[in-house]
Amino acid sequence: MATTEPLYRADSYLRDCTATVLAVNERGGIILDRTVFYPTAGGQPGDRGVIEAEGVGECPIATTVYGEDRTTIVHVPAEGAAVPQVGSTVRLVLDWETRHRHMRMHTALHLLCSLVKFPVTGGQIGAEEGRLDFDIPDASAVDKDHLTEAINALIKADHPVTERWITEEELDANPQLVRTMSVKPPRGSGRVRLVAIGENGSVDLQPCGGTHVRSTAEIGPIVVSRIEKKGKQNRRIRLAFA
Repeated sequence: MATTEPLYRADSYLRDCTATVLAVNERGGIILDRTVFYPTAGGQPGDRGVIEAEGVGECPIATTVYGEDRTTIVHVPAEGAAVPQVGSTVRLVLDWETRHRHMRMHTALHLLCSLVKFPVTGGQIGAEEGRLDFDIPDASAVDKDHLTEAINALIKADHPVTERWITEEELDANPQLVRTMSVKPPRGSGRVRLVAIGENGSVDLQPCGGTHVRSTAEIGPIVVSRIEKKGKQNRRIRLAFA
């Protein structure tokens, strides 16, 4: 069975790589043996960029998604783009500016999660803004200005952002690590990736498969732009780059 090696998982700062085309599916999606492109998952959009191939030139990639079996990653070309041949060697070039903004926002949302001590019911990451939904019974428990001040203090403190792996059994023994009610960590491989902010996760520690910056200072200034009521207890907190 074909699989795609996710190079971004070991180093989210890789901007390009070479790869071999394993297949082109019935919808024109390009499957490679390895990639630096992150596929849509966990509220983080799939990466964009180009695939360069001899005889084809640049094939613009509109987004990236998982294959049905989640062992392959599918690069979705822009409509009408010429795709490389199966077996050919290609070069992938990431839309780095957009990816880096996703990394910054994703890390900022982890900081927000560390400050709001309620279960997370949903979330979305964007290049301009991001949001988390929380199950908060009392709206007065969160304040926009206070959160803005607190999250920027964590950013300025330049906390390290690292990762480590634990077994699924270790996760089962520590259910408090999972903050999200709607999205559960992927299981089946026997291990789960933890993202830690601060020494030994002193600021935040939770399972996550997304891409993040190496330190909180890299996020830059953030503002809590809105807090919205989305149900009896559901509160949506939006972050934007200042």
